[in-house]
Amino acid sequence: MQENKLNYGKTFLLGFGFFAVMVAWSVYNSFVPLFLGNKFNLSPATIGFFMTLDNIAALFLQPVIGSISDRTRTKIGRRLPFMLVGAPIAAIAFFFAPMAAIPMLDIPSSAQLPLFVTCTITFMLAMAIWRTPVVALMPDVTPSRFRSQANGVINFMGGVGSIIAFLIGGKLYKINQAYPFWLAAVLVLVGVFLVFLFIREPKIYEENPNIEKPNLWRSLRQIFEERQHNAIRIFLAIFFWFVAMNAIETFFTLFANRSLGMAEGDAVSLLTLNSLAFVLMALPAGYIGGKAGRKPTISAGLVVMILVMLSIFIIPKETLTVNLFKLPILGNVPVVGVMLLVAGLGWALININSLPMVVDLTDAVQIGTYTGLYYLFSTLAAIAGPNVNGWIVQLTGNNYASIFVIGPIFMLAALISILGMKGGEAQTTRPSTFAEGSEI
Repeated sequence: MQENKLNYGKTFLLGFGFFAVMVAWSVYNSFVPLFLGNKFNLSPATIGFFMTLDNIAALFLQPVIGSISDRTRTKIGRRLPFMLVGAPIAAIAFFFAPMAAIPMLDIPSSAQLPLFVTCTITFMLAMAIWRTPVVALMPDVTPSRFRSQANGVINFMGGVGSIIAFLIGGKLYKINQAYPFWLAAVLVLVGVFLVFLFIREPKIYEENPNIEKPNLWRSLRQIFEERQHNAIRIFLAIFFWFVAMNAIETFFTLFANRSLGMAEGDAVSLLTLNSLAFVLMALPAGYIGGKAGRKPTISAGLVVMILVMLSIFIIPKETLTVNLFKLPILGNVPVVGVMLLVAGLGWALININSLPMVVDLTDAVQIGTYTGLYYLFSTLAAIAGPNVNGWIVQLTGNNYASIFVIGPIFMLAALISILGMKGGEAQTTRPSTFAEGSEI
């Protein structure tokens, strides 16, 4: 029987998986560069390269894991086993990472950086094991016509995770620099446990037990053989806009600290505004994408991001730091904070609708594979972005404002790519590979 509406209750519970992912990611992207720059005194280019080491391994793991999870059959499902293995390993590695760089253990100075590298790479390898499966759960259990809305819900939860990481993490950092990492480790375990407790995976292939099993290489061949190259266009667009976003994620805290003169903790807390706007816009962005279409919604978001990033570059630093108003808990909000708020709205329009657009270019059988390919291209961007932007910062005399010039260029490339594609919009019928009663 067809469902006429999304089950928001269970979708919010499903969102705790992405909540766990984003807590970990936000702490990693915000505080690891501070450790590298201020604890280990590494150059911007070296920091950029360091932030890609983990992603190089994840680059190969995530599409493979997605494809393997498509073929996995266990009593608890095809996605949950990966979450139950990867999440605890990630949490343990993240717990010990900061202890290598602060005087909590009697670790020789020569061993601190290697140990920090080992912990962070272990963390990210473990994240690669379960990140794709946890995201693939959403389209697994959600009909096509509700996927933008459902992705809005899980990204809302992810945004809440980012806010906790930035806001609470920033304040905890001032008390003890290990506390944000420990907070993330605990919340990863809590989030995955809630998904395991409340979410039941659909029973796949009951209607057609002889259906051909998914294969990564066959999927890649189909993508490149497709006449209109719609999949290639969306994957290139994903690569371009994530290169731009990685510039902000990797270097914004250093930009705010060194270019705008903000304290480290305040620089991290400022990113809360971006996540807050994203959270507030997540559900509306899913609704807008479902009604107006995913392509025009994403295009509008890209235009907003281009304008915001250029504005941050053009507006004088003295103006960017002028306080405009005060918010509870967050305190004073400067001009650059308002720009981050607007950027969060634009990013929601893009991010909420991109994964549903990708998975609706395929069928239910290959959802994990296509989700893995989504992360393949975003991971490629995570490798290229910090390196490209790190070198640009260094070549401009450590001018961290330069990230707001290169970013719009990549956002424009994404806009051109997305405007040329067709398809990926919501489907009104349920894929035949899903068994009745499998949706949430």
